[in-house]
Amino acid sequence: SEMGPICASPFSQTDERETIQQLNFSYDVLTMRPPLIDEEVETPVQWILLRPCRRTRKRGGLLPPLIVVPHGGPHSCTSTSYNPAYAFLCASGYAILHVNYRGSTGFGQRALEALPGNVGKLDVQDVIHATKTMGDSGWIDKDRMVICGGSHGGFLTSHCLGQFPELFKAAAMRNPVTNIATMTTATDIPDWCFVETLGCGYYNWTKFRGATKDELEQMWDASPIRYTENIKAPTLVALGMVDQRVPPSQGLELYHTLRSKGQNVKLLTYPEDDHAIDKVKSEADHWINVKRWFDQHL
Repeated sequence: SEMGPICASPFSQTDERETIQQLNFSYDVLTMRPPLIDEEVETPVQWILLRPCRRTRKRGGLLPPLIVVPHGGPHSCTSTSYNPAYAFLCASGYAILHVNYRGSTGFGQRALEALPGNVGKLDVQDVIHATKTMGDSGWIDKDRMVICGGSHGGFLTSHCLGQFPELFKAAAMRNPVTNIATMTTATDIPDWCFVETLGCGYYNWTKFRGATKDELEQMWDASPIRYTENIKAPTLVALGMVDQRVPPSQGLELYHTLRSKGQNVKLLTYPEDDHAIDKVKSEADHWINVKRWFDQHL
């Protein structure tokens, strides 16, 4: 059957109904139009909802809890390609909402370029709109919603926790961007810090220079660390300790800040992993810990 325009490929050549039965979950591609504020770019975006089959739903309610998953990048896209980590969580009884927000690839150039200069605002707004829409859908338990993301998805996870502290019961993030100002001279992509904070056309690609005082202030203002004092949800932080893209100092800054104020926070470190945390043992350990963390706090 047709899987929608952001589909990378069918799961297999097997009949779709048989595939879903084997995987213990179903999926829907939902096309939504985020609310407009001021002069933002109006464009439909797509979310992917995975729902566990009734027999795999967790005890405690007829409706499954929801894991909201904003992707990294931010200029990438979550497709309907099979992902074993989220299949594992869904088969464990969780519904999964993959959020493609404005700035994702696949929804037009104007929408793509609307995000630089607006990170921490436009993307957060779209993730929260998706979460609240799903909470009101009657498909999931709106009292058991958590959030999980890596890299820019971790940036959005920590932003959402700080800006909307009552919405999520728990969170998990891996290699998150938490303070763009302190990342700009430690990352292998300093241009990312300038472009995403200050907008398209701002960065001089021909030479490197350090950020000015005003630029650093704007970077801090766009960062989740600005809202850390508001975070209430139990938070799991996973770090690849040889990550050069988002250095582990970013996650450590958030971890120590939360720990210093008595917040329920746990740190996982993977000494030989980089940005992806995708060595076989590390990846398995990470996702098992994510499941245990959410099980514990729901």
